[in-house]
Amino acid sequence: MSKAFDEAKYLKLQRQKILERKDMFGKLYLEFGGKLLDDQHAARCIPGFAPDLKIRLLEELKDEAEVILCISARALQSHKERADYGISYGEELINEIKALKSRGVYVSSVVVTLYEGQQAADEYLPRVQEYVHNVYTHTPTKGYPMDVDTIVSDEGYGQNPYIKTTRDLVVVSAPGPCSGKMATALSQLYHESKRGVEAGYAKFETFPVWNLALKHPLNLAYEAATADLEDVNMIDHYHLAKYDSVATNYNRDLEIFPVLREILKRTTGKEVYYSPTDMGVNMVGFCITDDKLVREASVNEVERRYKRAIDDYANGKITEQTLIRTKCLWDDVSQLEKDEGKDE
Repeated sequence: MSKAFDEAKYLKLQRQKILERKDMFGKLYLEFGGKLLDDQHAARCIPGFAPDLKIRLLEELKDEAEVILCISARALQSHKERADYGISYGEELINEIKALKSRGVYVSSVVVTLYEGQQAADEYLPRVQEYVHNVYTHTPTKGYPMDVDTIVSDEGYGQNPYIKTTRDLVVVSAPGPCSGKMATALSQLYHESKRGVEAGYAKFETFPVWNLALKHPLNLAYEAATADLEDVNMIDHYHLAKYDSVATNYNRDLEIFPVLREILKRTTGKEVYYSPTDMGVNMVGFCITDDKLVREASVNEVERRYKRAIDDYANGKITEQTLIRTKCLWDDVSQLEKDEGKDE
């Protein structure tokens, strides 16, 4: 298969970017999104992006980093599964621990987030301790998401136990979205500030690709992959206002940014980020070597997602709203193909 991505360049640039961000603060909590193991979506959309590339990136950082893995007690209670393989988030987290350890990456802790005494979580805790000794539980943050005074207090983040770390780069990851990665990282910033330790936060997400167009097929494919989460790509208006530069982000980060910026100011004592895009460290867009091939692969992915959505809706697996959103995305990429054909 033809390749459209330079893996070696990516590993070099991405590692460099993450370490530069760490040096900005002294200690960095890096929220690490996406699938650690077997990222088939990225591999389908970007020919040449290996499914295990993210875990290889962590292997490149193994001498500097430790990993905290998060899993939501609510996901455990509902037996939430990866849609592609039908494996539970609980099993996926254990697989991630094994894979990281096999590559020499230090997994220091596991955090069960949104814990409210769920039976499934209680049963899971001793099981995961067979692989990682330090296991913590975090309850829902009081006041979240809008009451910053309560969030950044002993009643909010202060209610969570402090997670002991030994390295200056702490990667916070999870087997899926809505697992409490951000809350865990920010809770740690609160505790570090109480201890007089200077620490910062950054975010690693492969998609949407911030330096590609809002309607680039690769970014539309991300929307198709997260249609059930109602993620919508948007222009980062904070970035545009500050830098007069267009960057692509998505609704959830834009919505929470004012609160997150205030939390970071209170926990670090300074303002570092002026936009959600500022927080990111993603270098994928700089390593694409064949944009046309990526566009073609991404269009195929949106088509695949749409056809699957039709079947899933017929079988009662998704809502009509999710189906409609996926169809709209297919209409968008189809129109892009037609417009490009006219240009040629």
